[in-house]
Amino acid sequence: MISTLQSRMLRGADGDAAPRLAYGADYNPEQWPRDVWEEDVRLMQEAGVTVVSVGIFSWARIQPGPDTWDFGWLDEVMDLLHAGGIGVDLATATASPPPWLTTAHPEILPVTANGETLWPGARQHWRPTSPVFREHALRLVREIAGRYKDHPALVAWHVSNELGCHNVYDYSDDAARAFRLWLRARYGTLDALNHAWGTAFWSQRYSDWEQILPPRLAASHPNPTQQLDFKRFSSDALKDHLVAEREILREITPGVPVTTNFMVMGGTKGMNYPDWAGEIDFVSNDHYVHPGPQDRDELSFSANLVSGIASGRPWFLMEHSTSAVNWQSVNVAKRPGDLARDSLLHVAHGADAVCFFQWRQSAAGAEKYHSAMVPHAGADSDLFRAVADLGAKLKALAPVAGSEREAAAVGILYDWESWWASEQDSHPTSLLDYRQEALDWYSALLALGVRADLVTTGADLSRHQVLVAPVLHMVPAGLAKDLTRYAEQGGHLVITYFSGVVDENDHVWLGGYPGALRDLLGIRIEEFGPLLAGESVELDDSTRGTLWTDRITVADGATDVLAHYRSGVHAGRPAVTRRSTGDGSASYVSTRLGVDGLRSLLPRLLEPAGVSSELPSQARGSVELTVRRGPEGRFLFLVNRTDETVRVPGFDGEVLLGARDAEGSLVLGPREVVVLRRPAV
Repeated sequence: MISTLQSRMLRGADGDAAPRLAYGADYNPEQWPRDVWEEDVRLMQEAGVTVVSVGIFSWARIQPGPDTWDFGWLDEVMDLLHAGGIGVDLATATASPPPWLTTAHPEILPVTANGETLWPGARQHWRPTSPVFREHALRLVREIAGRYKDHPALVAWHVSNELGCHNVYDYSDDAARAFRLWLRARYGTLDALNHAWGTAFWSQRYSDWEQILPPRLAASHPNPTQQLDFKRFSSDALKDHLVAEREILREITPGVPVTTNFMVMGGTKGMNYPDWAGEIDFVSNDHYVHPGPQDRDELSFSANLVSGIASGRPWFLMEHSTSAVNWQSVNVAKRPGDLARDSLLHVAHGADAVCFFQWRQSAAGAEKYHSAMVPHAGADSDLFRAVADLGAKLKALAPVAGSEREAAAVGILYDWESWWASEQDSHPTSLLDYRQEALDWYSALLALGVRADLVTTGADLSRHQVLVAPVLHMVPAGLAKDLTRYAEQGGHLVITYFSGVVDENDHVWLGGYPGALRDLLGIRIEEFGPLLAGESVELDDSTRGTLWTDRITVADGATDVLAHYRSGVHAGRPAVTRRSTGDGSASYVSTRLGVDGLRSLLPRLLEPAGVSSELPSQARGSVELTVRRGPEGRFLFLVNRTDETVRVPGFDGEVLLGARDAEGSLVLGPREVVVLRRPAV
């Protein structure tokens, strides 16, 4: 429903139907006196704000008691915003139940694996499988939707908020009952479940469905497939709640698009977002920078992954920060230029809306030190001036709205179930970090100036000449066939250590590793060789490996060795291999090389596909290039990754944002972004 998104969410504040990039924030007027509201609208207009999310944590204000409703304040807010030309992404307000509900029904509160109840006092204190919570939440949704279904300010629905942020795993009796129903639907019979779970091990065979529980605190390692299925179930339980709210909204307001804000960032992995994406009308995401050596690489990675989840279509950046957050151990303020660069990097990767948490910085509560568009210092501040400047930049980029991400030559396959399965307990190492391995490949490609797309399983893999699949641990037979077909038909596949090892039930593919991909790669591994923390091995190409090694035997003459181990117990044996197959190839990297090692190796892996950087040599590593394509043209975003001025020659096109020097080179100041438009081809 991107056309619906364009027509409702991205129109100009004056009602013009021409698409534009939306701009705004979470808005919490209930935290402020009435006389602040009109100033808020005036400042929003000054900053170029076109949309705000309202009512996210307003349940206790909207419904002060079981049969008491107070919509007067929200009516007034909606009217004020509409009069100011600002659209409303209206929340269903179900994210945080009010005290009267948890007091009357403590059975809605989540329970940990240790059996501890999570009590009220923060947020998201509800069980995704609680029928009592569901009844009250859906009643609230119906009341809100019925009241505002015809309000002219309403442009979209915002279901709950960051579903699963604090309550993805609930081990209560409600969850146990729902888990058993989910398992019945998945397996049909106890025999099928016992086979899938391998319950012959440790005398775990079930003879009645009622015997099955969530993987609560146990004397030793819980059954691994039980753990994996509980992860699947927990994601599905939240998705089911999302769908339940969505169905009411579609019934009452069929023409208003519905979304919910994902959290594709950092270590958030409990929600299978590619599986959720088809349940909403447009994908939305929250992202916050974690300061560190790869902080902006991670931002780019996450935004890129959201685009992959959205299948390349435009998406909505629902939350990020203007400056410091409040929940990290040290909350570092952003430097001049970071606010705009961070925001525009999301746009470069497909965001058609840029929004912050929140509009006005709170004076009280747990997030009072979290930055906002209007800081504690007020509108007469450098921060608000930067906010208004970004609004002007987004207005200049109106032609970009509605364009989609152009496929890059390189794809990085990101698989949620491999993420879950590869990091479970009782494995060869507990030091493996699935997301970090994928991020390292992405960072190395950025350093080489090579565009890459994050793609999810189920995507059209043939769009990419090279496909990197880091730690693709779980490979069902169907996926193995897809990857084989990809390589045979001319694609160049790169697989890493601990890949192809298990099937969808977490059962090992027998006969030697890498299991399902053994024949495709033309290698055989009898035993893993994980490394201790701080231990490393040297390869004969002068790179160093950590975390993992494999004792590789090359199966046939079609497999070439690109690098050997020079040190360690596998010295002299293959470390990196490539096998020609059909019109393509399949390569295997058996150790963690880190960003520097991958940067050294990647040119050899890209060479058979003829893939190289589109940037001039002096800009590679300093500038990130991304491309969007739509009816209004082909849009090139060049993002300065450094704190120095960078000049980029050889790029023609209309400059929508940025400048050229006298010689025609693009000039990117520290942390600046240049956007070019070329004719659509």
